[in-house]
Amino acid sequence: MSVTIYHNPRCSKSRQTLALLEEKGVAPDIVEYLKTPPSAAELKAILKKLGLKPQEIVRTTDARYAELGLKERVVSEDELITLMAENPVLIERPIVVSGNKAAIGRPPETVLAIL
Repeated sequence: MSVTIYHNPRCSKSRQTLALLEEKGVAPDIVEYLKTPPSAAELKAILKKLGLKPQEIVRTTDARYAELGLKERVVSEDELITLMAENPVLIERPIVVSGNKAAIGRPPETVLAIL
């Protein structure tokens, strides 16, 4: 089964999660999502696998969140997904996808449950 990690090499949790996967003998496909962001459709599929709503994977502490005025306004799930696809820095990381399951690597060990 293929495993994909949506990875930010500048993020310590993302690096730790990738190292953990490799330590367990998993050679994941690595998507540097800031360089190659998932489309809105891909994000919807990832959210379904995570069993989460878009609001649950948004990095509300990122400066871009405030710049977009997301602290002050309510947006629909579809609009939020579109904003995340256009501004991938808003997406929590890392996300690991394995088959029809996904997990956020915070802490990194949480991804082991989907392997």
